[in-house]
Amino acid sequence: MSANHGHSHGLGTVTATGKHRRRLLIVFLITLSVVLIQIAGALLSGSLALLADAGHMLSDAAGVSIALLAAWIAARPATAKRTYGYQRAEVLAALANAVLLIVIAVVIFVEAVRRFGSGPDVDTSLMLPFAIVGGLANLISLLVLQAGRKESLNVRGAYLEVLGDLLGSAAVVVSAVVIMTTGYQQADAWASILIALMILPRAWSLLREVIDVLLEATPQGVDAGMIRDHIVSVDGVADAHDIHIWTITSGVPVFSAHVVVEGEHLTPAGMDQMLDRLTRCLSSHFDTEHCTFQLEPASHAVHEGQQHA
Repeated sequence: MSANHGHSHGLGTVTATGKHRRRLLIVFLITLSVVLIQIAGALLSGSLALLADAGHMLSDAAGVSIALLAAWIAARPATAKRTYGYQRAEVLAALANAVLLIVIAVVIFVEAVRRFGSGPDVDTSLMLPFAIVGGLANLISLLVLQAGRKESLNVRGAYLEVLGDLLGSAAVVVSAVVIMTTGYQQADAWASILIALMILPRAWSLLREVIDVLLEATPQGVDAGMIRDHIVSVDGVADAHDIHIWTITSGVPVFSAHVVVEGEHLTPAGMDQMLDRLTRCLSSHFDTEHCTFQLEPASHAVHEGQQHA
């Protein structure tokens, strides 16, 4: 005897990225504008560091545009063939974003090393003001994204990228000052390498989070053993097994479990009350709107051994 239950499955709700589409759009417009300004500044000044910062920001603009597109796709309703809808499109967008960051970092690093041999002189009178403009734009974007960075993988990815851009702009400013005061032209290449090295850890962090979602790993900060203990403590529950906790996309956690129920509760009214108690228990210990419980008598254990190796 079994029953699948969840009072609110939450599949029609807006995903975490969807809640912050306006913020992402503002950051996209700011970032794209600064990219054009910095490319012009790099061409005029001959600064690889400024061009690297522009390339990094271009990857940010591409990543944010992908996140916006994914948020729109994820809002499409579920169908018989796609029972969770398109919500995981956001995770795939974050994956593309992480890979793009890694490619940008490698290209910047290789070009910077090449310039150590025969790099052109840099016009710091142009390089410095363009770098300052980029830094101010990044600071504004950072403030815009701060509110949503803990809720969405894509917003978090964009936040980390903008933070790296801000540090990158600071590195460009420092290299410009070094060249102006000492004439050491290779400071530009060193700043470019520093920007590349700042990109890689952030890209890996985002990629690792995406992989956890795609592998349906238990969400960070969730203790499956503790949740099982709380379920077993519910009146009328004898045991709980086959507990699965995973994430469809950022902000949409999912839970399922087989719950062994004492015989006197295996009536229509008893099961309904049991499911209500289990749902309340779960909601107090794990923030999810989509949960599924399969209620079983103890005698069903012999079948479980055959079904679950």
